[in-house]
Amino acid sequence: MNKGDSRLGRILPVLALVLLNVFSLTIRAEDRDSAQDRYNRTDYAGALAVLRGIARPDAAALGLMGRCEFMLGEFRKATEYFERAAALEPSNSEYALWLGRSWGRRAESASPLFAPVNAAKARRYFERAVALDPSNREALSDLFDYYLEAPGFLGGGIEKAQAIANRLSRTDPAEYHYAMAQLASKQNQYRQAEEHLRRAMELAPHQIGHVVDLAKFLAHQGRTQESEAVLQQADRATPNNPRLLFERANLYIEQQRHLDKARELLRQYLKSNLSPDDPPREEARRLLKKAGGA
Repeated sequence: MNKGDSRLGRILPVLALVLLNVFSLTIRAEDRDSAQDRYNRTDYAGALAVLRGIARPDAAALGLMGRCEFMLGEFRKATEYFERAAALEPSNSEYALWLGRSWGRRAESASPLFAPVNAAKARRYFERAVALDPSNREALSDLFDYYLEAPGFLGGGIEKAQAIANRLSRTDPAEYHYAMAQLASKQNQYRQAEEHLRRAMELAPHQIGHVVDLAKFLAHQGRTQESEAVLQQADRATPNNPRLLFERANLYIEQQRHLDKARELLRQYLKSNLSPDDPPREEARRLLKKAGGA
């Protein structure tokens, strides 16, 4: 064998390995795109099936697996995937945020012995998410909710919640007014709470969540006719909006009124094209059963 043949014999295996790695990366990208599409269509089990076929998932794949498990209510599994993703990318604010959410949900279902421990972990991860990315609006909102609702011995407090609300004022004025409404309600300042809710709706008229927040507030104040008028106005503006269908039904069931209408809305919701931002179908089925529907 001459020198050229010898050199070629050494190069070919290396070239084959490079091509194999490139091909594997291509397949992995295609798998991730397919999984992301399934996730966006709320086919969480299907997305997981694709992702589990990736031999060596990167942080993005692990994070998507965590979100799928979270949406399926498997919060312990979600925690494990987000921890692996965060280990690969420790400066990623989103993984810290989802870890906070996962530990928070685990706190809700834990025994009295472990609930405070899980809640404290949720707080630490929310705080870490904000520290990693001070402009992460969802992390700020989740941390605000924690500070507002958690007792002092678990790191909550009105003053801390107010500080987060002040930060929201610089990045999301509508969310700031929503936060201020929550603070006002917490202190039984209902007139101020209503003013902030109406201001939030004015600033973000296309965000159905703010419309729902005002309608729910009015209903809880016993002003059901005004609440209904707000909901009907929103329905005319965005007919068949899935979030509105769900929240309206949820409000009716909570207040034990218009149950026939609530069942109709939930059945319509279950037939809608949902996104991960919408409540899970399983939650709608639970509400439908609670309302006496099949």
